[in-house]
Amino acid sequence: MDSAYAPQPRGSRVPVGLRAPFSGRTWREFLHLLLSLPMSVVMFSYAITVISLSAGLLVTFLGIPVLAAGLAGSRALGSVERARARALLDLDVADPAPLRAAKPGLMGWVGAVLKSGVSWRHLLYSLLHFPWALFAFVFSVTFWTVGWSLLTYPLWQWTLTDHLGQPGIQMWGDGHGNGVYVDSPSEIGVTSAIGLLIVLAGPWVIRGLTQVDRVLVHGLLGPSSLANRVTELESDRGVVVDTAAADLRRIERDLHDGAQARLVALAMDLGLAKEKLTEDPEAAAKMVDEAHGEVKIALQELRDLARGIHPAILTDRGLGPALSALSARCTVPVKVTVDLSHRPAAAIEGIAYFTVSELLQNVSKHAGATSATVDVWHTADRIMLLVTDNGHGGANLGAGTGLAGLAERLDSIDGLLVMDSPKGGPTSVTAELPWRG
Repeated sequence: MDSAYAPQPRGSRVPVGLRAPFSGRTWREFLHLLLSLPMSVVMFSYAITVISLSAGLLVTFLGIPVLAAGLAGSRALGSVERARARALLDLDVADPAPLRAAKPGLMGWVGAVLKSGVSWRHLLYSLLHFPWALFAFVFSVTFWTVGWSLLTYPLWQWTLTDHLGQPGIQMWGDGHGNGVYVDSPSEIGVTSAIGLLIVLAGPWVIRGLTQVDRVLVHGLLGPSSLANRVTELESDRGVVVDTAAADLRRIERDLHDGAQARLVALAMDLGLAKEKLTEDPEAAAKMVDEAHGEVKIALQELRDLARGIHPAILTDRGLGPALSALSARCTVPVKVTVDLSHRPAAAIEGIAYFTVSELLQNVSKHAGATSATVDVWHTADRIMLLVTDNGHGGANLGAGTGLAGLAERLDSIDGLLVMDSPKGGPTSVTAELPWRG
């Protein structure tokens, strides 16, 4: 297996808590909170206007088209919000699927907008985001400015004496010139220390406030969970189709280069033997004997090819015996343990078999191992496969070992492939497949 490890960058010597108030992330998130208020005011005002105007026009035929146009405008404002979240919050939310009208024309477009859940979620975002944006703006600005003001108090305390005629910040006063002021060195130091604590806590407060924005943007302005699932299934279908096409090309190549070529040569040899049968029976017999050997080799190649498509032992006896037979052909000793109370669906059983087959091929070719184990068990609604070896390790899923393609195939059926392969070994690969018994 190929090496997968690169040297890690050396971390900063300054603790993250001290760096956070000056980090670009903190100031980008603070800028997002500042811009949220004017943006939410625009969106809230727009949403209220659209709802009021369309409701008022419902007595005429204009109410429905006006509402549809308003929802389309909400989608446009939502795209601005997604761009703002992408730039300032590093939140990459995919754009919703475009509208698809059932029939051409204005009324088809109006129907598509009104039936789109995405349009209504954008309008809901405009209504819900305003009160939150107002609170987040006020709280973050107050918290952040108070913290920095108190922290820098020793630098600007003299302005109160020179311009306001008071020795420091007034903590209490009776209106007659009597009061309590923060003016002694110790009081100024304590005030600055309090400001430091507020400043250090500020990035985490800001991050918590923007987390709500992330939830709102992701939940209301992105594609629906159903749309995400459809996209995922379309991608998985493409992986399955590509895999099937690759398997067909492999079978065609194996037949053309292997058994087919051997059978063609066999036919030619038998033709020559037929011609020599009367002239030189001994030579003809020798050629027939050689052809008999070629037939055995061709049959073995066809058996191997059929086993690669779907082994008969897997169909007849199940996963346990099939994996035992598979391990016997591995170049290193393999211990197989299968704990299944009954057989899963045939398709899942076949995928499990070929998953173990490919993993054992990697052990034979790349691991440098002297032993390996295969464990299969059933838990809840999943079938678990664990292949381990005592080789040199240092492998990953994207280092050209074919495991990346295997991971894609498992993902196409809602499966999962996880690898743990530290340098020096051992390597363990866990595959998780749906049971579907």
